[in-house]
Amino acid sequence: MRRILKIRWMVALLIAAGAVCFWGFKSGDSRSFQIAKNLDIFNSIVKELDMFYVDTIDPNKTIREGIDAMLYSLDPYTEYYPEDDQSELEQMLKNSYGGIGSVITWNPKLKRSMISEPYEDMPAADVGLKAGDILMEIDGKDLAGKNNQEVSEMLRGQVGTSFKLKVQRPGTEKPLDFDIVRRSIQLPFIPYYTVLDNNIGYINLSTFSGNPSKEFKQAFLDLKKRGITSLVIDLRNNGGGLLDESIEIANFFLPRGKTLVTTKGKIKQASNTYKTLREPLDLEIPLAVLVNGGTASSSEILAGSLQDLDRAVIIGNRTFGKGLVQTTRPLPYGGTMKLTTSKYYIPSGRCVQAIDYKHRNEDGSVGRIPDSLTTVFHTAAGREVRDGGGVTPDIVVKQEKLPNILFYLVNDNLIFNYATDYCLKHPTIPSAEKFEITDADYAEFKAMVKKADFKYDQQTEKMLKNLKEMAEFEGYLTDASKEFEALEKKLSHNLDRDLDHFSKDIKSMIAVEIIKRYYFQRGSIIQQLKDDDDLKEAVKILTAPVKYKEMLSAPAVTSMSLQ
Repeated sequence: MRRILKIRWMVALLIAAGAVCFWGFKSGDSRSFQIAKNLDIFNSIVKELDMFYVDTIDPNKTIREGIDAMLYSLDPYTEYYPEDDQSELEQMLKNSYGGIGSVITWNPKLKRSMISEPYEDMPAADVGLKAGDILMEIDGKDLAGKNNQEVSEMLRGQVGTSFKLKVQRPGTEKPLDFDIVRRSIQLPFIPYYTVLDNNIGYINLSTFSGNPSKEFKQAFLDLKKRGITSLVIDLRNNGGGLLDESIEIANFFLPRGKTLVTTKGKIKQASNTYKTLREPLDLEIPLAVLVNGGTASSSEILAGSLQDLDRAVIIGNRTFGKGLVQTTRPLPYGGTMKLTTSKYYIPSGRCVQAIDYKHRNEDGSVGRIPDSLTTVFHTAAGREVRDGGGVTPDIVVKQEKLPNILFYLVNDNLIFNYATDYCLKHPTIPSAEKFEITDADYAEFKAMVKKADFKYDQQTEKMLKNLKEMAEFEGYLTDASKEFEALEKKLSHNLDRDLDHFSKDIKSMIAVEIIKRYYFQRGSIIQQLKDDDDLKEAVKILTAPVKYKEMLSAPAVTSMSLQ
C-alpha cells in the first residue's frame, strides 16, 4: 500500500508540474508547448501503466529504460546516473574507484568469473591473487550463477571496508581464502616510460582522467635528465578524459598564450576558449605522437593541437573522431546527468567529430561523415588538414590484420589457460625485455590446442560455400566443378598448417599474456613494443632531422609564369 501511494504521489507531482508548465506557456511559443504537451503525455502513460497494466510494473526500471533510450537517441555520451550509480561516473572523471584492483573475466567452462589481470601494487596483487583464480565466494555467498557485472559490483565498495574472498586456483586441490581491504584504485596514468636507442624518450599515456599532467611532467623531466634528444608520446587506445589535462600537457611543448581549443555550444556558458597558461618545458625537442582508432576525445585534442601548430609528427592510423564535449548537471534525488553541451575546435579551426548524430538515417542508425563532405583547413605552417573524421596522421602506418585463428584461440581462453599452466611451472622468468616464447614452449602450446579438440570458423570456407550455392543457383556450378574442387583442397581446414603459418602473431599474444602475470601492465607494453610498426616509423623520422623538419614545414610552392 505504501509503495502504491508513493508511486501515485510521484506521478501526481509530475502531472502537476507538467500542467503548470503546460498552461504557463504562451500559446505562440510552439516549442515550449510541444515540450509541455509531451511531458504531460509521458506522465499520463506512466500513470495508466501503473494502474491498469496486467502485471505490476517496476517504476524505477521502466522509467530508467525510457530515459536511457531517450538519451541514447541523441548520442552515446549523454547519460543518466542515479544516486546509487555515482561510482561509475566518479571512476570516469577521476580514474579511480573503491575496490581490489583487478580485471575479471568469464570462464565459460566453469560458468564463473575469474581473475584475469591483477593491477600492480593494488589489493588483489598484494594479497597474492593470480590470473586464473576462479572466484567461488564473497563473505560466504556462493558466486555460482552470477555474471561478471554482478560479481564486479560485489567486489567494489567503500574504501576501507573488508571482505573474505574464496578462490579455486588451478593446480591446487583446496580452495584458498583471502582477507581483502578495499582501497581507492587509481589506474596508472603512465604505465611505462623509458629511453630507447638513439636517446629517444618514450612515454605511454593511458588516460586524461584524474591528474595525468603531473605524472607526465615528472616522467618527461626524468627522461631529460637521462639524456633524451627526442620524444615519442604514445596515445594509442587512450580514450580521453579531462579537456584541461590535455591542454596542460600540450602546454609543456607550446608557448604560453596559444589558443588550443575553442568550444561552441547552445548557451554562452558552453562556449569557451582555452589557451596555454604557463611557460613551456621544451619548445625545441622533436616530438612524434602515436595514434590509432582508439585515440579519442582529449587525446585527439593533444594530437590535433600539436599537428595544427606543426609541433609534432603524428604517426599511426586515423583517430576515433570524438569532437564533442560533455559536462555534468545535478538532478533531483542525488542523480547526475552527463550531457553533450558543445563541440570543440582545435587551432586550425577544424572539429574532429566523425559521427553525424544530428542527421540519422531513416532506420535511426548513424554513419561517419563522408570524406567528400569534409573541409580543408591549414596548420600554422600551411599544411592541409581536414575536419570531420578524427586526426589523420602525417605518417599512416598500414595495420596488419590479425589472423582469424587468433581470435578463436583468445575467445576460447586457450592462450589464457596456457599462460596459467606456464606460470605454475615457472616461478620466475627473465626480464620482460629478454623474455621470449621458445620453439619448445610453442610445441607445448600446439599440443594443448589439439588436445582441447579446438575448432574454429574459417571465413574462406564460408565464402566458398556461399559462392558454390550461388553458382549452382545461376547454373555455373557444373562447368566450374573442377575449379571448385581444386580451390576446396587449397582452402581445406588444416590446424597444424595454420598454427605454424600464424605462429609469429600467436607467439606474440602468448608472450604478452605470460609477461603480464609477472610484470603487470608495464611488462605487456614492453613486449608489444618489441615489434611495433608505429614505433619503428617514429624512430625513423626522429633520427632523420632534415626529413622531420621538412615534414612540419609549409609545402613547397611551384612558381608559374605566363608566356
